[in-house]
Amino acid sequence: MRNIKLTIQYDGTNYNGWQIQPNGITIQEILQKNIKKITGEDAKLIGAGRTDAGVHAIGQVASFKTSSGLSSDVIKRALNANLPDDIRILNACDAELDFHPRYDAKSKIYVYVISNFTVISPFLYRYAWKVPHKLHFEDMCNAIEFIRGRHDFSAFRASGCSAKNPVRTVFNISIEKSDTIHFMDIPFAGNFLKVRLEADAFLRHMVRNIVGTIVEIGKGKTKSEEIREIINSKDRRLAGPTAPARGLFLEEINY
Repeated sequence: MRNIKLTIQYDGTNYNGWQIQPNGITIQEILQKNIKKITGEDAKLIGAGRTDAGVHAIGQVASFKTSSGLSSDVIKRALNANLPDDIRILNACDAELDFHPRYDAKSKIYVYVISNFTVISPFLYRYAWKVPHKLHFEDMCNAIEFIRGRHDFSAFRASGCSAKNPVRTVFNISIEKSDTIHFMDIPFAGNFLKVRLEADAFLRHMVRNIVGTIVEIGKGKTKSEEIREIINSKDRRLAGPTAPARGLFLEEINY
């Protein structure tokens, strides 16, 4: 028996998230069907992060057990030959049998893209949240300092979250401002914000709820220091709205 580790990139626009569900096509479902086509086995593919519907991945990691004698490189090429164009296998390799993509991860990095401009390019609208209101950047920067560290993040946890423990450690969080963003090495002008978070793990919708709250602070609807009270309250109703899925990317998994 072997354990094949995959590094996967995908545009989540057309999918109902990572995890197999009764209704809607998912990334996991498509990959497992193609693994069976190649190996003849009903392998279970385990992902490092269960991205929601519409969320994208630059460096998702997953693994599956197989008795196939095909080399990892052949598996990679065969999968890419059969997968839709919006899902790609960047790398495939043999991992230790006890390797687990989710439990062995030391940290995960997500990045969220905001277009703070009145017009968003048709080449970018699927990958950024359009927020045309004036945002106070310094207030947003001040707010994120309260998020860094180990907290009970119940206030940023979506209903239906299956995590038994809501405590998470945010190692790093930052907001980067830019007047251009590149797509296929072509610069598009605008006013863009990138919120990047690195944590040991994330609750369901945690990043999107944090971003939604930070944007409310940027609009002046909430004061930056109030985010401490929101965290301590453990009450989802006190935090901001959930930011749209399309601006969120699973950037990297660290082991």
